[in-house]
Amino acid sequence: MSAPAPIPALNAELKAWLFDHALPLWWEVGADHARGGFFERIDLSGRAVEGPRRVRVAARQTWVFAAAGRLGWTGPWREAVAHGVRALETYARPDGLYGVLADADGRLVDDTPSPYEQAFAMLALSAAQEAFGGDFEARAASLRQTILAAGIVRADGGVLEQDSLQANPMMHLFEAVQAWTRISGDPAWAALADVIARTALTRMIDAATGALCEQYAPDWTPRPDADVEPGHQLEWGWLLLAHGAGADAACRLIEIGETRGVERGVAIFSLDRALTPRDRSARLWAQTERLHAHAAAGRWGDIPPAVEGLRRYLDVPVPGAWRDRMLPDGFFVEEAAPASSLYHIVSAAAALDRACGGGG
Repeated sequence: MSAPAPIPALNAELKAWLFDHALPLWWEVGADHARGGFFERIDLSGRAVEGPRRVRVAARQTWVFAAAGRLGWTGPWREAVAHGVRALETYARPDGLYGVLADADGRLVDDTPSPYEQAFAMLALSAAQEAFGGDFEARAASLRQTILAAGIVRADGGVLEQDSLQANPMMHLFEAVQAWTRISGDPAWAALADVIARTALTRMIDAATGALCEQYAPDWTPRPDADVEPGHQLEWGWLLLAHGAGADAACRLIEIGETRGVERGVAIFSLDRALTPRDRSARLWAQTERLHAHAAAGRWGDIPPAVEGLRRYLDVPVPGAWRDRMLPDGFFVEEAAPASSLYHIVSAAAALDRACGGGG
């Protein structure tokens, strides 16, 4: 079924904002063309903010500009992807893992091999492979083998940090592995994606509520005080749909995110395990996952309100920037726009474009 009105018009609107404003801003101002890498933030007057740089941002921006090329942006996306790859090379440790934080000159100041950084480096390498070919897959396969051999990722896909299994880095590993599955003939990618999907469906989703929480004990018992984040219900939902496993469970996750996690027109930050609101603040990224999930599931009637919720964050003095945090009273925190959000926006835009029959 083709997307009904007004979905194609909303798709065109979001792509125009990206192509005309966001992507030029985050390449021209958000990339450090003198020292390499990417700035963490652009303030609401349109200036880059100096400071230490997370490796995950370099990885995300590398993926962003490759995805922009697939969406049809005619700007210098290849140059931007190559810029990101060079930054990632400076952040790699001798063992091929990636650290967490670098200074403005690209020197690692925290070389902890956080699972989150490994997942996004793996995703960025998939984007580079698709854009340029070469040996990026060999590097990503070595990274996959290293994190499994070192126990950074368990055989069941679990990621143990601070004595708890953490759903968030596992989710992004699922995304990265799926990206490789789509472009590689190596069966190890599909095997790892299958493992993560199976663990999510059989160990992580609460049989009573259908929801998935953020932290688990090492035996996958949910932590009693763990948050249930509406944005992550939506994100796990579309990832499971993309993988092709557990469609009913995936749709239930999306339903929870929409019906239990949306207040005042936006997806709020967290619920408790009984699905009662806990933190009514609302981050930009959750609005994009709301849009992405509904586009992936073909929930046409939920797309316009999701776009309207996102628009509220994009209404800033400098087109192409955004606000990140809405307080429970509906007011925004006045702060610089974080670069890390562009990955979420572009991912949602690509999902909406695919739903409309485009190549995103």
